[in-house]
Amino acid sequence: MEAHIYPQGCVFKSLEDIKDKKITVMGLGLNGGGEACVKFFLKHGAFVIATDMKTTEQLRPTIDSITSDKSIDHSRLMYVLGEHRMEDFETADCVIKNPGVKYQGNKYLEAAKAIETDISIFLNFTKAPVIAVTGSKGKSSTVSAIYHGLQQSGFTTFLGGNITVSPLTFLDETNEKTPVVLELSSWQLSDLRGRKLLKPKISVITKIVPDHQNWYGAMDPYVEDKKLIFADQDENDFTILDCDEDKYQSEAGNPNPDFKCWGDYFASETKAKVLRYSKKTLPAEVCGIYQKAEADGNISGYVQINGKTEKIMGSLQVPGDHMRTNVLNAALCLYLMGVPAEKIVQAVGSWKGIPHRLERFHEWTCPKDSRKVVFFNDSAATVPEAAAAASQSFNQSVVLISGGTDKNLDFVPLARTLMGESGTKYLPKEIYLLSGTGTDKLTPLLDKAKVQYNGPFDSLEVLLKILKSNLEGGCAEKLYGSAADGELPVVFSPGATSFGMFLNEFDRGDKFKAMVKETFS
Repeated sequence: MEAHIYPQGCVFKSLEDIKDKKITVMGLGLNGGGEACVKFFLKHGAFVIATDMKTTEQLRPTIDSITSDKSIDHSRLMYVLGEHRMEDFETADCVIKNPGVKYQGNKYLEAAKAIETDISIFLNFTKAPVIAVTGSKGKSSTVSAIYHGLQQSGFTTFLGGNITVSPLTFLDETNEKTPVVLELSSWQLSDLRGRKLLKPKISVITKIVPDHQNWYGAMDPYVEDKKLIFADQDENDFTILDCDEDKYQSEAGNPNPDFKCWGDYFASETKAKVLRYSKKTLPAEVCGIYQKAEADGNISGYVQINGKTEKIMGSLQVPGDHMRTNVLNAALCLYLMGVPAEKIVQAVGSWKGIPHRLERFHEWTCPKDSRKVVFFNDSAATVPEAAAAASQSFNQSVVLISGGTDKNLDFVPLARTLMGESGTKYLPKEIYLLSGTGTDKLTPLLDKAKVQYNGPFDSLEVLLKILKSNLEGGCAEKLYGSAADGELPVVFSPGATSFGMFLNEFDRGDKFKAMVKETFS
């Protein structure tokens, strides 16, 4: 099916143009985007219908938040919940689309006179320089590290997009001197096709692996949406791309035999200045940033541009090789924004990570043997490769909690890591699995390789109680090693989505943290 192309520009020519317009917000949701749109359009004098297939009770937190805002005119707001009505789309001057809703085959969107998103509205009106990040893995960590680094370097800056903060919440505070960091999903990018509103000063594409294949059906249309991040850049802008070999040759529908990775493919199409990132030293003719092992065993980051090499990343506070790559890209963005090298080292070195991405949040000392157990929440790991990477992020074996709902992905990469293949350095001490269609694809692979695991469990609460029982049991030393060996990491990295058992990955992570603190108090 052909991708939908939107009209160039934005239906609103000025903010004053919004006054008295009839706006339908499709998808009120629980992650802030729908709520921000409702408040934004009410603030600018529109009449707003907020419609969602979820019920009032399911959306209670969002509704209560809107109700408590006394700065907006609630008389201009109407909710239509538990259903969509065709007349709300046919009569609206503009429909504000949720990125998680496909345009193709959607009768409500096809009936709309005009369609915008919070991202398109923001890009149309802001004058701020934009640093945009997309990819399959590491987007949220990368934008968070960039944002932190800019703040530490003295910039007034803002962070929004797919990281659950709508940029409409800070549009009025932006200007030509306030860089805005946007995390953009493939769906958010798809909603910008044809509009010519996204022209980032810097675009970054993080690691590409199969994702959302239940939506796209193949890698090529997924990657076509990713390419929109640099579609309207020119030679005055920068595109930052991977330089290390990946599975491009087997994943692309019609691969170029000269390309070793998706980064090569993107580099051949962008009009911007190309910079590459790598875990090994870049060729002398390639500009970008790379990692280098120092004599003391630490890994540093070096920028290489126009024959000049400078160290811009030193020791970090976040674990994992993949997280180091995210910070590496953040450091390069700071360099392109004019931050001095020595200041970049300090800025990115002080970043402590973000919620739901290898988030260290709780410690517990076992009363039986005084073993120190440290819990990490990596609920944002929604692809198998991310869970595999998380299991290898601690320079030691971990207790891994994984599993969930499938989105038409291949679980072989995670299985191979848990089997000790694919360069695995540390086999998990124990594996606990949550039930789900993704787990149903993983367990036969583990069974065939005779890899032991606990579960699958239909309840996170039950899973944690059994884990605690094992930690306190007579076989603890056999399972986990000596208590004198140091901290034991317990890592919740599902490698799958959360539908059915949780509202979303953030709800899943919050519930995990709450249950851990209750169980291991």
